[in-house]
Amino acid sequence: MRQSRYKTSDEELNVWPAFTDLMSNAFMILSLFLILAIIKSVFVQSVSEANASRSERLERQLQQRSNRVSDLEGEIARLKGQLKQRSSNITQLQQEIERLKSPPVIVLRDSTERRFESGSAELSPQLNQFIEEELIEQIKIQAQDYQNYIVEVIGHTDGQVNTGNYSNLDSNLEQVIQGNESLNQLIPGSNADLGLMRALAVVNKLQDNQELQALGLKFKAYSAAQLYDTSGDYAPQNRSANPNRRRIEIRFTPPAEER
Repeated sequence: MRQSRYKTSDEELNVWPAFTDLMSNAFMILSLFLILAIIKSVFVQSVSEANASRSERLERQLQQRSNRVSDLEGEIARLKGQLKQRSSNITQLQQEIERLKSPPVIVLRDSTERRFESGSAELSPQLNQFIEEELIEQIKIQAQDYQNYIVEVIGHTDGQVNTGNYSNLDSNLEQVIQGNESLNQLIPGSNADLGLMRALAVVNKLQDNQELQALGLKFKAYSAAQLYDTSGDYAPQNRSANPNRRRIEIRFTPPAEER
């Protein structure tokens, strides 16, 4: 029996297998897109987190470096302050050294109130009073800065010539210094003798002061005669009386060093 070439209506309308295949394929495609979307989301989130973490790390590093810079700036400011203070201290020290290099000179000029009689080394009452009330106090003040210095007392005269006297200093000077003879027993034969006698008169007065003794000061007497004028330069020959050149100078000098 020959089969009919025409299919029945049931056979022609059976599209479910194809539809199932289509839906299956569509589901697979959607699933693939979903997986890709999830992967992209995870990747973006990871990148974002990585970027955020890196940004935070960079921000922390930047903050740390900023703090370090601030610390270094503070340290620089502190060192500048120390340098300025040390520079100031060095300047003060240099000034102090220069000051100590040039100790003060106390000058007792001849005057109407406190002068030596012509050709005499005896201290007048006015000169005695000046030494007790003013000079000793000045020496005490200076001795605070010039400890262990020698106090030199130098006698200066004017250019008037001492004539007619025979000096006995070579014979009697040591006895006077030791206190066995009075200073008034010395006879000057020159301005050099007279300047030394006047310096010795002042030294004796200073050495008798108990306050100066307590400081342990040492005094030395010298004579410059008429050699120097008041500026410290050599004086020109001038035989006239000049009260300004008749003076006592007191200097603080460091002790000698043997080399």
